[in-house]
Amino acid sequence: MWSIVLMGLAGLLVGGALSFRQQKSPLWIQVVFYLLAAMALLAAYLLTLPGK
Repeated sequence: MWSIVLMGLAGLLVGGALSFRQQKSPLWIQVVFYLLAAMALLAAYLLTLPGK
């Protein structure tokens, strides 16, 4: 369940980064959004791994 929520969050963050790119905002904001999206995808992947 949480992995689906995190994947959705990653999609919203990538959309935000693309929107900031079109608005010609500073590069560091776009990088932060992409980094947060990557972290959300990594967390979603880690939640799908079998636990003990």
